[in-house]
Amino acid sequence: MNRVSCIMNLTLDTIRDIELYQNKKGYRFSVDALLLYSFVNLRRAYRIADLGAGSGIIGILLAKRYPEAEITLIELQKSLVELAKKNVVLNNLQDRVTVIRNDIRDIDTIHLFTHSPLHRFDLVVSNPPFRRQKTGQISPTDEKAIARHEIELKLADLIQAACSLLRSKGRFCIIYHPSRLVELIDALREKHMEPKRLRFVHSTLTTEAKMALVEAIKDGRTEMKIENPLYIYKEDGTYTDEMKALY
Repeated sequence: MNRVSCIMNLTLDTIRDIELYQNKKGYRFSVDALLLYSFVNLRRAYRIADLGAGSGIIGILLAKRYPEAEITLIELQKSLVELAKKNVVLNNLQDRVTVIRNDIRDIDTIHLFTHSPLHRFDLVVSNPPFRRQKTGQISPTDEKAIARHEIELKLADLIQAACSLLRSKGRFCIIYHPSRLVELIDALREKHMEPKRLRFVHSTLTTEAKMALVEAIKDGRTEMKIENPLYIYKEDGTYTDEMKALY
């Protein structure tokens, strides 16, 4: 595909203080990425990894927030890897942000691609596929399907990868579906990743939770804080003040 055709298949979007190329018909980031970014509350971070980085939105936003940090974006799909690389250059972050095409199940090989070895990361984030293969409608495009359904990545593999990357007391932030929250907590604790913060996300004040934001600390002590719920829309269908500020 030539450069003109490639550009015609992309959109250029602006969100907060970054610009982002996205495929018109492939996987496009959703509000989940912004919710996860906003959930991170470290004062400082020097090594950050995004597992299943997609087009790079979360890692690029975190690079802007933590100007001293080195960011590693790990993505399996070639099309999204190439897009993430474009976006890193677009936002002038190529000196601090590295994009790696790698299977998260082979996370032990990450030291071959980056200066940040295993067990040295302060923060790992992930907006992973959470739908089991037999639930929900499978997307007709592989890019969307792999990003949203557990086709290439199982929850246990994701938690193992995060544990391998994090230093002791390092933090893992994830957005996941509430229906699988118990499964998530069990998987985290099995790898000595103690859930410390939990925040539920609702569409409106009267609807049940649609997503859950969880922060776990590697080798952390048992204690969890349940934060105030986050509401996306007012009853009239407009964004809440918190969501307006997030965008």
